[in-house]
Amino acid sequence: MKIIHTGDWHIGKIVNDFSMLEDQKYILEQLISVVEQEKPDALVIAGDIFDRSIPPVEAVELVDEIFYRLLMEMQVPILAIAGNHDSAERLSFANRILTNNGLHIQGTFDGNISCISLEDSFGPVNFYLVPYTDPRNIRHIYKDDQICTHDQAAKKIIEKIGQVFAPKQRNVMVTHGYITRLGGPAEYISDSERPLSIGGTDFVSSDYFSIFNYTALGHLHAPQKAGYDNVRYSGSLLKYSFSEVNHKKGITVAELDQKGNAAARHIELVPRRDMRIIKGPVNELISPEVYKSANTEDYIYAIITDKGELIDPMSKLRAVYPNVMGLSREGGGPREGSKTSASQGYKSKSKLELFREFYNSIQGETLGEEAEKVIARIIGEVEKEGV
Repeated sequence: MKIIHTGDWHIGKIVNDFSMLEDQKYILEQLISVVEQEKPDALVIAGDIFDRSIPPVEAVELVDEIFYRLLMEMQVPILAIAGNHDSAERLSFANRILTNNGLHIQGTFDGNISCISLEDSFGPVNFYLVPYTDPRNIRHIYKDDQICTHDQAAKKIIEKIGQVFAPKQRNVMVTHGYITRLGGPAEYISDSERPLSIGGTDFVSSDYFSIFNYTALGHLHAPQKAGYDNVRYSGSLLKYSFSEVNHKKGITVAELDQKGNAAARHIELVPRRDMRIIKGPVNELISPEVYKSANTEDYIYAIITDKGELIDPMSKLRAVYPNVMGLSREGGGPREGSKTSASQGYKSKSKLELFREFYNSIQGETLGEEAEKVIARIIGEVEKEGV
């Protein structure tokens, strides 16, 4: 059986005040093309279909259009779960009716294990759909006061699955969360992934998933395996933060043979606009020699290395890169202490010493030898003229 594993669509997402909807339409057309080429037996969405619990109308319309084309025109079943960004109740609406048309959505978790069986030439493949849910909900459902963490909740759920499990058949798990080897931190975590809890209690051991032939995960935005080759994140379809600039976004194609052995491969998708970080002096960054070989329509974060005062660098950059999302000065991050008052003992310090401290506070570096000579000369000239 061939499965296209996707996740973290985040339809309707806004990044730095830029709507990603047009980019999402573009990348979903590529997904449709991949489905046409690969002819899978099912498409999996491992949570976070939408970016908000109440998505904008345009986001709902886009998902509706894509689902219609996959289900009605291409006859590809969809198996989807709610992620931590989705509204579980809204996704669950009419799911018992929709499942008759090949759309299997599990939004809420009520303790009953949702298992969808699809057939191929070798027999059934059982898909266990476990949406994101808070450990407190699992504790309440199963009346188990020992459940406090995501790891304990996942272990309990898989124990319940084991009670109805068919080990001689092929079995696939679809779930959403921080799944890692031995419960440690994942290899690639980006800034756009919303924390599930505080203090590391959101980590779930991937060892629990050893009973499944393949586990399709959602939540982490980088394509990666979670300790085992058959326990995988497909990653998000697009880059949603500048911590993801090096990710190779796309989808995972997983194939199960007659014995249930899983082979996975990554298919990279090419976005309408890439997300990049550029660095250098402003005049160099807006030089045709620099930008002529790149797509100036990309989403850009600029790190400015100029040492002197700059007048409206954002306008200069946007004249070349219209989709600049942000900029910063190199070494210009937050620093301790006040930038508007001198340090203690300022009355006994020379003007040059005070300027050194001021420069270090603003620039985050020491005043160079040549610059210090210039400042000393200017202070001397001013004092000489009695100003």
